[in-house]
Amino acid sequence: MDFVKFGNKYVLRLDKGEEIVETLKEFCTQQGIKLGWIKGIGAVGEATIGLFETKEKEYHSVDLKGDYEITSLLGNISTMNGETYLHLHATLGDSEYNVQGGHFSRGVISATGEFVIESIEGEIDRKFDQEIGLNLYKFK
Repeated sequence: MDFVKFGNKYVLRLDKGEEIVETLKEFCTQQGIKLGWIKGIGAVGEATIGLFETKEKEYHSVDLKGDYEITSLLGNISTMNGETYLHLHATLGDSEYNVQGGHFSRGVISATGEFVIESIEGEIDRKFDQEIGLNLYKFK
């Protein structure tokens, strides 16, 4: 991974073999980014995407293997219990030009990944909401 910073924006390149979520989370922690946005494109050879089932209050995920283009990865940065928390969604295109998407929990770069992180001054924590079944923004 390599990056350059412009004001409150970071432009990152992830390299073949790097796991996206852990790499971005570690980067945000190292840079002290506690609130912000992530967007990116690239290529993965493995990925895990999911859908939150509201009635069951749980994620159902699928593991994808093969050549996939990240046509869009979007997400936000916050904190939970003092640690960096990323909430990411992605659409992934396959060799048949079909797209699958959902909550993005894992992906391994197969060629390259290009990401922009915009840091927002401040901090918003999350708290698990029993009724909904998700970690929601916690405003004071």
